[in-house]
Amino acid sequence: MNKKVILTADRPTGKLHIGHYVGSLRRRVELQNSGEFDKIFIMIADAQALTDNADNPEKVRQNILEVALDYLAVGLDPEKSTIFIQSQIPELCELSFYYMNLVTVSRLQRNPTVKAEIKARDFETSIPVGFFTYPISQAADITAFNATTVPVGEDQEPMLEQAKEIVHKFNSVYGKTLVEPEILLPDNKACLRLPGVDGNAKMSKSLGNCIYLADEPEDIKKKIMSMFTDPDHIRVEDPGKIEGNTVFTYLDAFAKDEHFTRYLPQYQNLNELKAHYQKGGLGDVKVKKFLNNVLQEELKPIRDRRKEYAKNSAAVYQMLHEGSIEAERTAAKTLSAVKKSMGINYFGDGGIASGN
Repeated sequence: MNKKVILTADRPTGKLHIGHYVGSLRRRVELQNSGEFDKIFIMIADAQALTDNADNPEKVRQNILEVALDYLAVGLDPEKSTIFIQSQIPELCELSFYYMNLVTVSRLQRNPTVKAEIKARDFETSIPVGFFTYPISQAADITAFNATTVPVGEDQEPMLEQAKEIVHKFNSVYGKTLVEPEILLPDNKACLRLPGVDGNAKMSKSLGNCIYLADEPEDIKKKIMSMFTDPDHIRVEDPGKIEGNTVFTYLDAFAKDEHFTRYLPQYQNLNELKAHYQKGGLGDVKVKKFLNNVLQEELKPIRDRRKEYAKNSAAVYQMLHEGSIEAERTAAKTLSAVKKSMGINYFGDGGIASGN
């Protein structure tokens, strides 16, 4: 029976926020604890972060610890998952180099995710080559660990499709060597992409519209009370819109029936709250206060665990070091198989040195 292997990653460009949590971290913990997978690799993608932060490597370096603390705080367990740093696996660069020969420039230019990210970063006139070729390096990341499953948001689907194309091309040219990955999308629609507190479609550090996993209670409350709602819902008695209302998008992602029992017992569930808001007679402040209670309950244990782990950063770095050593062992085996399939294992078993 083929092994089931997960690979997933985050760029260390800042502390992780609740968009990361509902979009990937919470699901990762569930998958980790499900017992369905033989191996789980979780990568801190520092090399990829450098493709658009090359002039500020210290930013990337400092945030490796922050991301690792967030991982541990949400419940990712180094006893169950291999947590490692991308740049410490040199085999990934070599695999990327070989895969570059299997992809055309025009194909990279057509990748919707790459196009969107280039536009978002104003790279149209001068695209860093490392950033442009990210789909190739991502294919190297995935295949190096024989990943069968890659949990990502739907915005990353084009990247996975390109990785599968590279796998198909390699296997057809050199013989079946690489494992083809499958995408695993979030099962909760509200988790596909959580908007920023300002209503912007994307939550990002640069826009200053994030609620971070490490935020203190007063910061969380302040951000929620300033949150974007329905601009036409001026008076309490006015009917309100749910669509595009950030507060209700967050409640879709976080609220459970038991939260109503604890904090808003006059409603049984979120559907009842929505119906009242749409009919009119329910103010934004009341809904925001409920959301604050829900998020405070969800984030307190994460924040408390994070503070405990932060007391011993040396142990966290040691965990990352050990994870990186283990990850490199796996990547080295894949690279060896790739070079053998390509016929460039000149001095190894079956190479020219042995008379073949």
